[in-house]
Formats: sequence, C-alpha cells, structure tokens
Amino acid sequence: MNIWKISIKNLKSKSFYTFLSIIILALSITLLLGIQQLKSSFQYQMDNNLGDIDLVVGAKGSPLQLILASVLHLDNPTGNINYNEAKKLSKTPLIKSAVPISYGDNYKGYRIVGTTNEFFSFYNAELEQGRMVQKSMEVVIGSNLAEQLNLKIGDTFTSSHGLVENTIDVHDDKLTVVGILKPTQKVIDRLIITNLQSVWDVHNHEEHNEHENHSKELHDHEHEHEHHDEDKEITSLLIRFRSPAALLTFPRKVNESSNLQAAIPRYELDRLYQYTSVGFKTITWIAYLILIISGITIFINLYKMIKERAFDLALLRTYGASNFQIIKMVAYEALIVAFSAFALGLILVKIGLHLMLKFTNFGFKQNIIRELSIQDISQIGVLVFIMVTLSVSLAIYPILKMNISTILSNEK
Repeated sequence: MNIWKISIKNLKSKSFYTFLSIIILALSITLLLGIQQLKSSFQYQMDNNLGDIDLVVGAKGSPLQLILASVLHLDNPTGNINYNEAKKLSKTPLIKSAVPISYGDNYKGYRIVGTTNEFFSFYNAELEQGRMVQKSMEVVIGSNLAEQLNLKIGDTFTSSHGLVENTIDVHDDKLTVVGILKPTQKVIDRLIITNLQSVWDVHNHEEHNEHENHSKELHDHEHEHEHHDEDKEITSLLIRFRSPAALLTFPRKVNESSNLQAAIPRYELDRLYQYTSVGFKTITWIAYLILIISGITIFINLYKMIKERAFDLALLRTYGASNFQIIKMVAYEALIVAFSAFALGLILVKIGLHLMLKFTNFGFKQNIIRELSIQDISQIGVLVFIMVTLSVSLAIYPILKMNISTILSNEK
C-alpha cells in the first residue's frame, strides 16, 4: 500500500478545499517571510552602512534627513555648509578624523561624491582595479555601479546636475574612471567617488560658462572670484571621535553655538527603526493570525475527511492497515499542503519584493533587499511544521477512537 499515492488521491478528490488550504497558508507564509526579509534588510542596511561614522555635521534642518542624505545617500541634503567653517570645526581635539563630502550631481542616477581618500576608511573599501583619485576629474567607482553600468578603467562620462538622472542639465566636463572598488555590500558600492576639487571645478565651470554669456554680469562678479576659496562649500562633514564620550558634549555644542547641525547616525536610524517597527509588528501579528486560521482550516479539512471516510478507513483496517499507517496517510496530506504552501509562499515573496522595488522609485540604484538566511527560512518552516503537527494531532482523534465493527455494521 503506497500511502503517498493514497494521500495525493485524497487531496485531488477535494481539490477546491485543498487549493483553499494551500492559498491561505501560503498567504501567511508570504507575509511572515516578507516581513522577515524587509526587517533584516532594513537593519542590515542601517548597521552596515554606518561604518565608523560617529557624527554628521551639516546644514540646519531635519537631522534624520541629514543622516539619510549623507550616510545612506537616500535623501536630498539639508543644504550646504561653508568649507572653511567645517575645517575649523574638524580641528577640535575630540575629533580623530573629519571627512568632508560634497555632492549634487549624478551619472545615470548614481551619486557623485566629492571627498578625500579617508572616506574609504569608513567602509574598509579597497581597490580591486586601478588607483585612487590623484587629480580633478578622476573618479573611483563602486563595484555595484561598475557592474550595472559596465564601466571600466579609462572610461569617461559626463555628469548631470541633481540627484536624479536627467539629460537636460548635463555638465561639459568629462570624468575619467581610474579605479574600481572591491565589493563591500555597503553604500559605497553604488557611489562615484572623486575629490572635492572635481565637484567645485564642475560647478565653477558651469558658472563660468554662464558668465561668458553674460559678459556684463561677469565684470560685476570679478571681485567675487577673488574670494573664491572663501566661498567653497561642502554638503556635510563625517566625523569619527577619539572617544565615545565626545558624543555627550560635542553635538550639543555644535547645535547651540553655530549655525550648523550635528546629528548622530545611530541615534537617528534607531529612531527611524522604532517608527517603522510598529508597522512591521502589526503585519507580523496579522501573519500569525492568518497562520492560525490556516491551521484551523487544515484541521477542519482533515477532520472532515476522517469523519466522511470513516467506512473506507475502517475497511482499510480490516485489510490489515494499522492505525499508524492511517495516521501517516492523514499526516502526509497535511505535509503535502504545507510543503506546497511553503514553496508558493517563497515564490510569492521573491516576486512581490521584486515588483515592489520595481514600481517604487526609492532611487537606491541597488538591490537593497538582503537574501533571507537559511536560519530565517528555517525558523518560519519550523513554525509552520508545528502548526501542521498540531492540526494533525487534533484531527486524528477519531482514528484513535475508531470502532471498526460499529462503523462497518452501521454502514451496512
């Protein structure tokens, strides 16, 4: 007696209820896997991309926006700050290193960040090919970007103004790729890194060209160019302290005694996570509720099957089938439903998250979804298995109490 074949035939005989059970259970599994994947991706992105940055100093505005823009490169900057003022601030004894960054241009949606070579140390980034930037208009690109845009050492391209891809406001100056970084799985993988001078040169040339078209205006502003160095601006300053104790006093000092804003990345991102975790928890509880409902559905289907086919099961017993074999038949039905639902749930998660990223323009230019670990999948698999086992344990009660002679005599 092939119990697997009997179980499959039983499921086919009630295809509608089987389909319903699989769909409900798959929906629950999809929600649980989806939430788990989003949570782990979100936390990974936050923790991994912080690097060794203790503090970000930028223009006044939303501290969270400053962090999202300067650390994760997901938002628009709050404004620019004076470079000389930032340099003075970076000489504070509490600061171990202060790295200026300046950005405002992109190439095909990927941000171009002007900074110093110390920027790479925040992410432990190393060169895979080429060399570091040595002069203006040279760039080092992240591994993800090189792969997506098929850029190689020696390739040139022109940037466009703004943080969103456009073909209207394109700069004339060509940037040359001189280095490609090793993959880090961090935000630097999707950045174009150059020096500060490149960013200033590109925009000064633009201003210069505009002035050429307005000669009179150029004459009026000659005096301004004499003070060009004093007018240099950057977007923000990434700071690493000598001691964590500096976090207690330095941010308050900056916020209260200057027109700059100091924001602590870990604090702001933890705050963001607290906001979003409410939504995660709500959907997780909905998924658990659906899981319980699907468990009840499986139990009802199995129990109904056992009651309706009591005569057939009793007949199997008279032909030599043991209680254990009949229970196995019931358990196999539940396992087939659970396995089918789990496979369907995994497929739906993959498709759902892919579509979500495709139709929601986050501007990440990178797959931010982290693949679910075997441990995460196993945890939900174990949860589903426990629920199925519980449903089977309750449903087989009539089999254990089966009175074969009574059932057969009543049926006659």
